[in-house]
Amino acid sequence: MKTCTALIADDETPMRDQLSARLQAVWPALEIVAEAANGNDAVALAQQHQPDIVFLDIRMPGMSGIAAARHLYSRCHIVFVTAYDQYALDAFEQGAMDYLLKPVSAERLERSCERLRARLARPPQDIGAQLAQLAQAMQQAVPSKPNYLRWIQAQVGGNLRMVSTREVLFFQSDEKYTRVQTASAELLIRKTLKELSDELDPDEFWRIHRSTLVRVDAIVEVTRDLRGRHMLRLRGHKEELEVSRNHTHLFQQM
Repeated sequence: MKTCTALIADDETPMRDQLSARLQAVWPALEIVAEAANGNDAVALAQQHQPDIVFLDIRMPGMSGIAAARHLYSRCHIVFVTAYDQYALDAFEQGAMDYLLKPVSAERLERSCERLRARLARPPQDIGAQLAQLAQAMQQAVPSKPNYLRWIQAQVGGNLRMVSTREVLFFQSDEKYTRVQTASAELLIRKTLKELSDELDPDEFWRIHRSTLVRVDAIVEVTRDLRGRHMLRLRGHKEELEVSRNHTHLFQQM
């Protein structure tokens, strides 16, 4: 029996790693032959490896997942992986292609794999019309916005820990490292605060000090100490954070 093969395309390494691990768990016989970080690489690698299935992130730099699918759908089965469920409501009604919402659950992935195993006995369907419908739905539903960082990779001993930015209370530079503080753990990463500042959503994380980025919705209270400094108290964390004078304008209502 021919081994089924797949390619995973996503611009976020943690997302590729997570999907690959979960595919291995629910479909051990499926061979991941290549991974791509953008649509252009996905098309090139698919031409090289000829996979049976391609898992495509919808939003990627350069060529989008939908544009890549237009090059690939006649040769392989397409599964879109997206954080934007509003795109999928109408465009997938006919069932010619499948989609997975991030973060991908093992249960949902298993259902998708069952559908794929049934479809592999047939040639890929012509989904050109659906792709056009999906592209139009994307354009109308959501304005273009940057792909902000959503996952942090932190080395813990010999293991790699994945931390969602939604869990992070604050980032704080610490000489060669940056401290990542969640409600339950303190981790260290090598990414600089400047890099994080450029990659994080500015509506979610504010710079309150040259050495500190804080998650806005984690702020419980802003007070002043005896020296007149603005101090932040965060949800689920005892340590208070100082706001430098250059950033007190963020809290002008005090």
